[in-house]
Amino acid sequence: MKKSLNPMNFMKFAPFALALSFLVLASCTEESEEPIVEASNDELITVAELQVSDEAEMISEEVSTVAEDVYAADEIALTAKSDYTSDYLPDCVTITTVVTDTTREKTIDFGEGCELPNGNVLSGIINLSYAKDMEAASKTIALTLENFTFNDVAVEGSASVLRVRSNENGNPQGTVESNFAATWPNGDTASFSGTRTREWIEGFGTGFWGDNVFLITGKRTYIGRLGNVYMKEVITPLRRELACRFIVSGVLEISRNDNTASLDFGDGSCDAKGILTQPDGTETEIFLRRFLK
Repeated sequence: MKKSLNPMNFMKFAPFALALSFLVLASCTEESEEPIVEASNDELITVAELQVSDEAEMISEEVSTVAEDVYAADEIALTAKSDYTSDYLPDCVTITTVVTDTTREKTIDFGEGCELPNGNVLSGIINLSYAKDMEAASKTIALTLENFTFNDVAVEGSASVLRVRSNENGNPQGTVESNFAATWPNGDTASFSGTRTREWIEGFGTGFWGDNVFLITGKRTYIGRLGNVYMKEVITPLRRELACRFIVSGVLEISRNDNTASLDFGDGSCDAKGILTQPDGTETEIFLRRFLK
């Protein structure tokens, strides 16, 4: 499938939870609402819980993308002394900057609801705080959420981003340590925390959101509404192209208790397919999902 710059495309990855037998969702249609029953009746995982797991991944990734975009625009404009702007955030977002003797404070206000180019609707505020010296080779960005929602999901929490202007490959890089909790409109809850490193390998400084490409590595813990705990670790860097709603390549390993499975996101094509390898070596092609609007 060819890559698309359609703004209604949503990036998507890791849309499943695993339990003792690692059964998976095999269809991406809205009609598929049957529960996934595992080896034990005490280990019931519904399609809705699988969707919550994936939506949690998307929330963390989108918050990180917004923060990096705003910070990069500030860095480029100040260090290059130019009128640089990025087109990722639409006019409905209000960005306020307060400069103190030592810091720059950014308030990114999405108001009552603001739709991004990828179709996600955000409301509330993302706050950023970082050192005033924009020439520094690295710095820490503090991120907090205020009355924040993501596609009507209420999200609380904070993150710390270690920002490097140029890594060993000469690319900007952010290592994000995050801890978020979310509540869905139907009362479902989930928490997700961990560390992800995002290397900005293409599109930095162009001002056009659609050519931005990131390589993502790291680990994350997801706790679903039933209290099940899953460890997610990137084995092969995940490639995120903002022009595509799916992760286009890379391998994610997911563990629960003593069982481990892996999801291969493919060869770089922008499609909804992934290959799940179960603990016994069985491979299954699955279809990836995300928020339905």
